[in-house]
Amino acid sequence: MQSLSEKEYKNEFVQAFPGDDSGNLKPRQTPGMLYSKALPTPVNKVELLAWSEELAQELGIKKPTDQKDIDILGGNHVAPTMYPYAACYAGHQFGNWAGQLGDGRAITLGEWVAPDGKSWELQLKGAGLTPYSRRADGRAVLRSSVREYLMSEAMHYLGVPTTRALSLVSTGDQVLRDMFYNGNPAYEPGAIVMRVAPTFLRFGSFEMPAARREQENLQQLVDWTIDRYYPHITGEGRILAWFKEILEKTAALMVEWMRVGFVHGVMNTDNMSILGLTIDYGPYSFLDDYDPDFTPNTTDLPGRRYAFGKQANIAYWNLGCLASAIAPLLPGTQELVAVLETYEEVFYQKYYAMMANKLGIDAPKEEDKELIMRFSETMATLNLDMTIFFQLLMELPQELGEEKDLVAHFEPSFYRELETGERAMLFTLMKDYAARLQANTITREEALQRMQTANPRFILRNYLLHQAIEGLEKGDNTLFLKLQEAMKDPYSRHFEEFFARRPDWASQKAGCSMLSCSS
Repeated sequence: MQSLSEKEYKNEFVQAFPGDDSGNLKPRQTPGMLYSKALPTPVNKVELLAWSEELAQELGIKKPTDQKDIDILGGNHVAPTMYPYAACYAGHQFGNWAGQLGDGRAITLGEWVAPDGKSWELQLKGAGLTPYSRRADGRAVLRSSVREYLMSEAMHYLGVPTTRALSLVSTGDQVLRDMFYNGNPAYEPGAIVMRVAPTFLRFGSFEMPAARREQENLQQLVDWTIDRYYPHITGEGRILAWFKEILEKTAALMVEWMRVGFVHGVMNTDNMSILGLTIDYGPYSFLDDYDPDFTPNTTDLPGRRYAFGKQANIAYWNLGCLASAIAPLLPGTQELVAVLETYEEVFYQKYYAMMANKLGIDAPKEEDKELIMRFSETMATLNLDMTIFFQLLMELPQELGEEKDLVAHFEPSFYRELETGERAMLFTLMKDYAARLQANTITREEALQRMQTANPRFILRNYLLHQAIEGLEKGDNTLFLKLQEAMKDPYSRHFEEFFARRPDWASQKAGCSMLSCSS
């Protein structure tokens, strides 16, 4: 185990590419540059609020005990071999080309090599101005930082590909935020998350040099990315093979989001990881009542472009943007388009396999697809709590009994009383589902094992996060610590106090039902 201040860091990205070494933090365009040097802006006082010990063990990082190491987590100290920088990238935001974006409040400190030889980028989110902050201050508040810290780790323990979070610190500063962009700014306590990933490269990283017609930078970035993160891809045609793997990883990620009911909220191309990771946690949410049209992001209204049920299609659209960015490196686009058009088949193959596991049925057959779609339609029509419903499905009696008994069995997942036709709809679905289980080629025990692995019992619901944040702002970390433990064991029954529907008061409360892109 090594301390943050004594480690010798690698800086292979900045050594490989052209960047602005001036250290000037004034927001500006940086043509020809893939990054800009950006020293963190010191804060009043860095205090450690949370530390991911399991991640630290994996990376070989000693938990900070002296102030110098703690100060690194808040940007008040930079180790001698670090080269802090903000990456330059572009993106399509809500379907529109936004041009240069870049790390407006994220600063990568350096690359940490773990005991197993893997390299990880350590990045501070909320550490101050960078040349890409535009009209913002580069800071983050406790509210958004708690959400990013907890959800990054929660997704990891759910088995969903994600960036990680190593630490959460308070800054002792107050940060002015207009939470819903409605002309009511208020000061909130500042905080910083140290997040960790093999790379934070995103689709927009490739869109930037492509848009600027910087062919050499684009070629170099693609080659470097393949060599470093996809080293098994070699020979001619490797760009196409690389794009195909990104497509498959992205499709798999969308399926995982759907498995646990996760809604990202801001699926812009600058928020799409080149490794198929969940990246940039902003106005996200898990589903409470199942609604394919649900978006947690006020900025996404009224179009609901990034609603839960649209995420797979948006991923395809974003992959099209990435394909357009790398197209200049290929002799023609016919093969690239052909790879892109495989997305639907790849996605649905993974989706039906995932749903089969959630339902405890063996390899899905063609006739199972209708049954699977009926589950989604029924949950949406009846507004069932997705997480609780699938838990109750695992406990479904083999003898269904009367309609009223079955409805009573699923009642803990109801947000309202069902109408007569809705009760019949649920009963009919369960009868057909029970008949399908009878045709299984796997045992009941194996079916239940698949269901238990695919269906979490604990999710970080927005109202729980909101309550934890309110507690921390008052100096009470009791709920925060409980959630930090519960998220590590989401498939067990060890935290039954959280196995409950969203309470009525949370359905309209700011920060519980809807959020914004504001930090």
